[in-house]
Amino acid sequence: MLAHPTQERLIALGLAGMARAFEEQRGSPDLLALSFEERVGIMADREAAERDTRRTATRLKFAALRQNACVEDIDLRTPRGLDRALLARLVAGDWIDRHDNLAIVGATGVGKSWIACALGHKACRDGRTVLYQRVPRLFEALALARGDGRHARFLKTLARIDLLILDDWGLQVLTQTQRIDLLEILEDRAGRGSTLVTSQVPIDQWCDVIGDPTLADAILDRFVHNAHRINLTGESMRRANAKRSLDAGQNA
Repeated sequence: MLAHPTQERLIALGLAGMARAFEEQRGSPDLLALSFEERVGIMADREAAERDTRRTATRLKFAALRQNACVEDIDLRTPRGLDRALLARLVAGDWIDRHDNLAIVGATGVGKSWIACALGHKACRDGRTVLYQRVPRLFEALALARGDGRHARFLKTLARIDLLILDDWGLQVLTQTQRIDLLEILEDRAGRGSTLVTSQVPIDQWCDVIGDPTLADAILDRFVHNAHRINLTGESMRRANAKRSLDAGQNA
């Protein structure tokens, strides 16, 4: 049973953050010295903060990021060709507002997916909608959606996302259906949303992965011309981290 009817009313109105702040104020004599406006302001700030936290949690759940990564934890010490100035601009997120794209290219293990997920996490924190998809599974999902009548609706969902992350692009040559699906996705998103692609395959070889020269031109035209590029080099981060862990264990 709640001790105060005002707290009950706040909860009934969906103002749980204000209700908690109200209860804390009732139990804190120090706050009695504040003015009425200041105390109401504290309650309003608490409500706004809790709502923002809930919205961010909802966006992160929808994004389904593969890695639990944050931009603050990106490794800038290991040499791998990561341009600090470019990274800072990408973290700021203005490129998403401009509907620019981003390609992160490099060998297996250099941190492509991790950086992509870190940027996706930051975009969620900044209030943007994000969706992570591994390309092979995306094509599987599109094939299933085509079979049960959800294909058009699925494409509309992808078109509305502020930042669509397509991970592991180029693992195999696309089929004709996959080429058309990819063209539709990029066409729907051109000028409306940003697409982030990670790949082991250099961009100048993407035509070979797409397979059809005509569709390849159309697909690349909708992605590459306004795409920022991160070309990662160096040894596998997984191998380097494992080596550091072994060295630390031996020196302990």
